[in-house]
Amino acid sequence: MIKGFKMKLYPGMEAEYEKRHNELWDEMKDMIHSHGGKNYTIFLDEETLTLFGYIEIEDEELWAQGADTAINRKWWDFMADIMETNPDNSPVSIDLKNVFHLD
Repeated sequence: MIKGFKMKLYPGMEAEYEKRHNELWDEMKDMIHSHGGKNYTIFLDEETLTLFGYIEIEDEELWAQGADTAINRKWWDFMADIMETNPDNSPVSIDLKNVFHLD
C-alpha cells in the first residue's frame, strides 16, 4: 500500500529539517521498519514550505500503531519547533488521494 501526505515547515527551517532527517535516529528507522514502512521519501516545495511524504506500508493498522511508540512521540517533540504540529506535537499531516500510479 502506498501513502502520500503533506505537512508544513515554519519559514527558515528548511535546512534544519533536512539536517535532522539526515541524522535520523536508528531507533526511529527501526520503528518505521517494524511497523511496516519502507521506501520512505519526503520532498520539499521550497516556494510554499509544503512537505510531501511518500511511504509504502504493509498494513494501515500496523502503521498507525507506530504513532503510539515512545520513540515516535520523542521524535514528534524533537520536530515540533520547526513545523506545524497538533497539540500533542504530532505533525499536522494531511493524507493525499492517490489518483495515478504507474509501475
